[in-house]
Amino acid sequence: MDATQNSKYFWTLLAAGAAGLVLLRLFDPATSHLFPPCPLRALTGWYCPGCGSLRALHQLLLGNFRAAFALNPFAVISLPFLLYGAVSYASYTLRGKYLPRVLVPAPWIQTLAVALLMFTVARNLPVYPFVLLAPR
Repeated sequence: MDATQNSKYFWTLLAAGAAGLVLLRLFDPATSHLFPPCPLRALTGWYCPGCGSLRALHQLLLGNFRAAFALNPFAVISLPFLLYGAVSYASYTLRGKYLPRVLVPAPWIQTLAVALLMFTVARNLPVYPFVLLAPR
């Protein structure tokens, strides 16, 4: 892909993302049928690690950090890292330079994968205190 195509792709992606955030700010995923339900939850009744993240992002866009954290703490904690990656990609697309790269050792990535798996299992346990991890 040449620079012109890459730039068009970037601006299209940015516009789509901005439109999605505006829709998410205006329409509550808990009450609106604009956003699809979680396929895993619909098929199995289990919460996936992402269940509640749309509602959490909606709450963050409204400025309700506590409500967002209650819906999906893992997503709220992960958001700054995802935003840094997105801004780094935008910087590369616009300036040809990434933001400073952070190299994460393999054991940290493995630990994150295990933590995500443990979070998924824990939020599906029907006993206190694990029920607090289920999106409300």
